[in-house]
Amino acid sequence: QVQVEESGGGLVQAGGSLRLSCTASGESDDYSVMGWFRQIPGKKREGVALATRGGTDTICIASVKGRFTISRDNTKNTVYLQMNNLEPEDTAMYYCAAGRIHNCGSSAFKSWGQGTQVTVSS
Repeated sequence: QVQVEESGGGLVQAGGSLRLSCTASGESDDYSVMGWFRQIPGKKREGVALATRGGTDTICIASVKGRFTISRDNTKNTVYLQMNNLEPEDTAMYYCAAGRIHNCGSSAFKSWGQGTQVTVSS
């Protein structure tokens, strides 16, 4: 079983930056793909960005392109989400996920972290 642990959320003013980190442990084949998702209460969980062990990065949401960057350090089994120029609309619970399928849909992932809150004030 894969364990996933996130860190790095917090409160920031609009225009500010945050970096989220997520480390996976367990069977390495089960976290060949790692990604970030976000969810607002009452809304569906949506994919934000994915990173594969082989070096393929995907931004899943058009509204974060040019502002968010995902990166991965395979030596540390860690994926990062650098979020710049944050907007109030980015406020959400951010979850890290690990799996084998390169797909922005949440159903593609079986292992999830507890989530870290990101709040952007206007």
